Amino acid sequence: MQAAVPTPTILTSSAEFLCRYDVLLCDVWGVVHDGQKAYASANDSLPRYRAQGGTVVLVSNAPMTGTAIAKLLDDKGVHRDCWDAIVGSGDIAIERIAEQGYNRVYGIGPRPRDDSFFDAVPNLVATMDDADAIACTGLVRERTETAEDYRPLLQRGLDRNLPFVCVNPDLAVHVGPDLLPCAGAIAHLYATMGGTVFWCGKPHPSAYATGLKVAAKLRGRTPELSRVLGIGDAIRTDLASAKTAGVESLFIAQGLHRDELVVASKVDPSRLADLLATAGANPKATMVGLAW
Repeated sequence: MQAAVPTPTILTSSAEFLCRYDVLLCDVWGVVHDGQKAYASANDSLPRYRAQGGTVVLVSNAPMTGTAIAKLLDDKGVHRDCWDAIVGSGDIAIERIAEQGYNRVYGIGPRPRDDSFFDAVPNLVATMDDADAIACTGLVRERTETAEDYRPLLQRGLDRNLPFVCVNPDLAVHVGPDLLPCAGAIAHLYATMGGTVFWCGKPHPSAYATGLKVAAKLRGRTPELSRVLGIGDAIRTDLASAKTAGVESLFIAQGLHRDELVVASKVDPSRLADLLATAGANPKATMVGLAW
C-alpha cells in the first residue's frame, strides 16, 4: 500500500513563507516567464525577496549558457533584479563534454536559437559517422516534429554505441498555450532503444549541486540545507531535484501541470492531492504563481 503524501499548504501570498529561507534555487520557464513574456508577479516577488537579504539562483534546463539565458530573460521582460546568478544546463553539458574528452560531437537541435551552446562546443562534426558523442538541445522543428521522427538518426548513433548528452532534460514545456516537446523526449527514446544518456540539468543532481555551489560563493559560506528552497513547476525535474538535494520545495501550478491543477484561477486541492500521491512528490507548499 502506497504511503500517503502530505498535502502541501496552498498559498496565495509567499512573503512570509519565502523569508524562512536564505537561498532560492528557482526554475525559470513556468515560474519566471511563460515562454513568451515575464510573469508580473514574479517580477515583483523575487526583487522583494532579495531586498530582504535572500539570494536567488535561477536553475534552468534551457540548453544555453547562463549569459545567453540572461539575454533571453531581458527579451521576455524579466527584470535583472530578479536574480543573483544563473545556472544553465548548457554550461553543465559543456563541462561534461570537456570532462569526458569528447573531441567530435554531433549536434541535434535548432540553429541559430541554440548557438550559444553549440558555439561553445569544440569540434562539432557534420555527420554521425564522424562523431564520438551526440549532444542534443532539442527538436529542430519542435512545432511539427516528435521524438519518433528522430528514431532512424538515433539508431545510427546506437549502432556506433555513441553516448548521448541531453542538454535539456525536460520532456515538454509550455510556450504560451502550446505544449512542445524538448530534448528530453529524444533522450528518453534513445535510452529506451538501449543508448547511454547523460542528463545535464534537473533532475540530475549536478543542477542543484551547482546552484548550491554558486549560492555559497555569493553568500560567502555554504547555506544550510534547511534554509534553501527549490521552486519549480515540474514534478519530474524541479521537485525531484529538491528532494534529491535534501531541500524543501515550492510547487508552482501555473506551469507544466496547469491543465491538471488550476481551476478558475485557483489550485484545486483534490486534484493536487491526487497528482502528488501518484507522483510521490512532497512539496512544502503550492501556489498558482509566485506572488509576494
